[in-house]
Amino acid sequence: MNWIAIIASAARESATGVRLLRQQVRRDGRLRRLGFYISLGLTLLVSLFPFYVMFITSISPDDAIYVDDPSLLPQAVTLKQYTVLFGSETFAFTSYFLNSAVVASITALFSLIIGVIGAYSFTRLEYPGNTIIRRGVVVVYMLSAITVVVPLFMLISALGLVDTRLSLLITYTVSTLPLTLYMLWNYFESIPEAIEEAAMLDGYSRIEIIFRVIVPLSLPVLVATFLFAFKIAWNEYLFASVFLKSQAKLTLPIGIEQMNANFSNVWGQIMAASFLTTLPIIVMFLYLEKYMVEGLTAGAVEG
Repeated sequence: MNWIAIIASAARESATGVRLLRQQVRRDGRLRRLGFYISLGLTLLVSLFPFYVMFITSISPDDAIYVDDPSLLPQAVTLKQYTVLFGSETFAFTSYFLNSAVVASITALFSLIIGVIGAYSFTRLEYPGNTIIRRGVVVVYMLSAITVVVPLFMLISALGLVDTRLSLLITYTVSTLPLTLYMLWNYFESIPEAIEEAAMLDGYSRIEIIFRVIVPLSLPVLVATFLFAFKIAWNEYLFASVFLKSQAKLTLPIGIEQMNANFSNVWGQIMAASFLTTLPIIVMFLYLEKYMVEGLTAGAVEG
């Protein structure tokens, strides 16, 4: 009887221990979920609050902006800031927008084409200095723009390209090319060489393999790379402020900064211009989100 009582007691203690363990696991699970939702909420608050204030300010009348206790909720809604922005004779918003769009698009396209050829050579061709060049690309990618602005200005000045859009195309391509190369060669290394060997047996040249085999297989990472290069060129401020002088050639970041410096009490119009400046990037990222996710994770697992 004593043995039966001992076994029964041990079984009860074991059952109690399992129950307590399950309760602890459930409690830990709830705490993890709570921590996750709190972190997510804080991240969204910090990320989206500036955009919310920017948009609310852009649709508020001036007498609701310049008050001692501004409200986070719009007291009145108006599109006057946008109509003044597009109708202004002293602030050429449309011209600045088109300048940024053209320069950023061409820069991203150039950077992508050069990056595809360069990244392919890094991963498939053997030549002296390959490893050193690859490491040099990573080092250049880590450099701040301020460290190269003087050498680039001397080069642009020697070429006679100051105050031209071509100066921006050159400098923006130089700025975005390290990122483009880095993203592409990591993906190209994951593509099986057997595919290219089969193409060679069919008589394809290296150039044909790049544009008829590698490029179609790399569409997600190409889209992601183009978007990142476009975003860098679209938001660039330093090189444009140094190389451009004419009002007609200014890009949006320089135009908005000059509006802030030359006019007073135009925060509504500045916020409207800033909101419109962010729209192309947001629309492109939302529309091409699928390619972005695939492109950023492409090459992470080989096989």
